[in-house]
Amino acid sequence: MSSTENYFRTASAIDALIADGLPRLMPMMEELFPLCRSLTGTGVRATLDAVGAMIPLAREQMPTGTICFDWEVPREWNIRDAYVKNSKGERILDFNETNLHVVSYSLPVDATMSLAELQPHLHSLPDQPDAIPYRASYYNEAWGFCLTHKQRESLTEDRYEVKIDSTLEPGVLDFGQSTIKGDSSAEIFFSTYICHPSLANDQLSGIILLAHMMKLVAGLPSHRYSYRAVFAPETIGVIAFLSRHAGQLTEHMKAGHVVTCVGDDGPFTYVRSKRADTAADRIAEHAVRHVASTRKRVCNILEFDPVGSDERQYCSPGLNLPVGSLMRSRYSEFAEYHTSLDNLDFVSEVGMQGSLEGYLRIVQSHELNCKPLRTNPFCEPQLGKRGLYSQYVSVNIEDFHIKLLNILSFADGDHDLIEIADRLKVPVWTIIEPLRRLVEADLITLDLDVGTHREELAEIA
Repeated sequence: MSSTENYFRTASAIDALIADGLPRLMPMMEELFPLCRSLTGTGVRATLDAVGAMIPLAREQMPTGTICFDWEVPREWNIRDAYVKNSKGERILDFNETNLHVVSYSLPVDATMSLAELQPHLHSLPDQPDAIPYRASYYNEAWGFCLTHKQRESLTEDRYEVKIDSTLEPGVLDFGQSTIKGDSSAEIFFSTYICHPSLANDQLSGIILLAHMMKLVAGLPSHRYSYRAVFAPETIGVIAFLSRHAGQLTEHMKAGHVVTCVGDDGPFTYVRSKRADTAADRIAEHAVRHVASTRKRVCNILEFDPVGSDERQYCSPGLNLPVGSLMRSRYSEFAEYHTSLDNLDFVSEVGMQGSLEGYLRIVQSHELNCKPLRTNPFCEPQLGKRGLYSQYVSVNIEDFHIKLLNILSFADGDHDLIEIADRLKVPVWTIIEPLRRLVEADLITLDLDVGTHREELAEIA
C-alpha cells in the first residue's frame, strides 16, 4: 500500500475512534487514586506497573546520588503507616484515610508531645477550611501532617501520640518511556509526571490519558511520525530522563507536549513552548481551538511561563525544544489545586474524554499536515469533466467546492494543509475528503516528507 493510501487510512481511523466512542478512563482513575506516589518509592513503581500493563513500557532506574546536570537523585522514600492519636487512643489523623495527611518525604517519627509541640508540624488552609493541603519536603529533612483548618481549630490541649512509619534510605528513582515506531524517526513527544499522591486532576489524569492515548495511537493502521511518551517524577525525574536521553530528543523531536490537569471539564488551555512560533504550537493550537469549538467550550492560548510544569525543563536554554502543554483548568488556577478537593468528584468521564479527543486531534493534525502540490499549476483545472463540480453553477458554491478550490489555489509548495484549513476557518480533518478526491483525480500530489525541530530551525536560519 502506498504512503498516500496509508495517509488517508490513518485520517479515517482517527475519525472513527472519536465517532465510535472513546474508552472510559475513570475506572483506571479509581484504581490508581489511592496510591501514595512521591518522587520515589513503591507507589511510583506500582503506578508504572499499571501503565506497563496497558502499553509497552521501557523502565529505567537511577540510584540515589546520581548527578543529573545540577541535581542529584535523592534518597528513596517509602511509608507504611502514619497517625496522630489523642490520649483516648483515637486516630484523629490517619494516613490510611488519605495519604495527603502526611507531608511527602516526612522523616520517621515516634513520639508523644503536647499540642504546642505538634502545631509547628501541622499544615492547613485558613482560606479553605474544609480542604486538606498537599505538602512535600523533598530536599529538606522534616516531617509533618496536613489537615483541614476546621480539624486544626478543633484540637484541644492533650498529649498526642505521633507516628510516621517511613524510611528515607539509598534507593532508586524510577521512570519509564513508551515508543511507537513510524515511517519516519521524527517524533511527536509527550511527557507526564507521576510523583503526586491522591490528586486526581493535577497529575493522575495525565498518566491515565497518556497511557490510553498511546494505546490508541499504536493501533492506527500507519504512522508517518514516531511517538514517545515519558512517565517520570516531576522536575528531578524529567531532569534525570534528560540527562540520559536529551540527545535523542534534540535529534528527533518535531513537537512535544506535557500532559497534565486533563480531568476536569474546564476550559481548554494551551501553553505555548518558549519559542512560541514552532510548527508544534501552530498545529496544537489549530487542533485544540476546533475541539473546544465543537464542544462549545472556551479555548485559552497562553504564553510560556517558566513557573510552570515540566515544559520548563524541555524548554531550558540548552535544549529549547518545541514543548507546550494542553490542559483543561490550568494548574494553580483552580481552587481545588493541591488539596484534597482535587478528588474523584472533581474529575469526570466527560472531562477526561474531551481532553483525550484534544490530544488525538493533535496527533491527527500532525499526521495530516503536508504540502499539497498541483500536478498542473497553470490556471484552474476543469473540474466538471472529472465529476468534481455540480452541473449547475450558482453564486452560493457549496462548502465542498469551496474547499476544493482553496486546496487547488494554495497547492503551490509554499502552503501546508494547516494553513489552508486556517484560511477556511475549519479543522484540518474536515478538508481531507476534498483532498482525497483531488488526489484520485490526479490534480494533486502530496509532499509527505516530515522534518524535526532541528531541521525547522535550520530552515529559519
